[in-house]
Amino acid sequence: MRRLLRLIALTLAVGITGLVVVIFVLAPGPRPPLAPAGNVGALLAEIDWQPNPPIDDPVERGRQVFIAGGCAACHTAENGEALAGGRPLETPFGTFYGPNITPDAEHGIGGWTEAEFDRALREGLAPDGSLYYPAFPFTSYTGMTDTDVADLWAYLQTVPPSTEPNVEHDLALPYRWRFPIQAWRWLYFEPGGPEISGDQPEAWLRGAYLVEVLGHCGQCHTDRTLLGGLEHDSAFAGTSSGPDGRPVPDITPAGLDGWSHSDVAFFLNIGMLPDGNFVGGDMAEVVSENTSQLTSSDRQAMAVYLMMLPTVNGQ
Repeated sequence: MRRLLRLIALTLAVGITGLVVVIFVLAPGPRPPLAPAGNVGALLAEIDWQPNPPIDDPVERGRQVFIAGGCAACHTAENGEALAGGRPLETPFGTFYGPNITPDAEHGIGGWTEAEFDRALREGLAPDGSLYYPAFPFTSYTGMTDTDVADLWAYLQTVPPSTEPNVEHDLALPYRWRFPIQAWRWLYFEPGGPEISGDQPEAWLRGAYLVEVLGHCGQCHTDRTLLGGLEHDSAFAGTSSGPDGRPVPDITPAGLDGWSHSDVAFFLNIGMLPDGNFVGGDMAEVVSENTSQLTSSDRQAMAVYLMMLPTVNGQ
């Protein structure tokens, strides 16, 4: 019995030591702020950014947030009811399924409070306190403004409720266990988002908010660590293994070499590349359902931000 206890103690010690080594080896370096000032959402709120032309109706403002956030892409299955969930996302950890976010009280978010919705979006916490998998991009949405969260909530209350039940994620062990997510959050989750410089023009700030926060473009266009965290040192420089295992291109100025600011804005409008070809795959859906429905000034702002991204790895 004593020998068995010693063996168990030794096994635990080795396991804990291994976990510590993995954390320190794989932990990302801090994301370098351009200049300590605040997260982009806070900076936009500070200058009291308003859509142009102004939108007085919070539901309509929420619809615009919904479009910019690409919510339908993950929460609507092919040929399924709008926002009723069930769309698969294949990853190295298994297949995740977007949940029902209609106002249905049993299967959707109809039984939630606005505060619970806020915590889900910006903190990655379910109403019962459990942790969401980071396949849900709360690490980007954490930078959303109070107004945008409230407006999005108002809009979602107006969509038709669906009684479609949620589909369980299909994950291999140990990823089906949620308790390791806390360690992942310690490594990769920065509540509120990274600090950026406040000494930037309004168009740049708006573009940063659309690209980094609402559009969560980096979630697809940035390579990931072995634990699934974003490699911030190569932000937006593309990856060979994006969503569903497909390659995703570099959208830094190095990857957009030869593009003009107008080319980027025009691409976000109709999906046409500078050579006259049109984008395909998932990005065609992003253009059709999201960026083409933004205002012209928002597409211009995104182009401003993308064309001013820092170079990556000496490119």
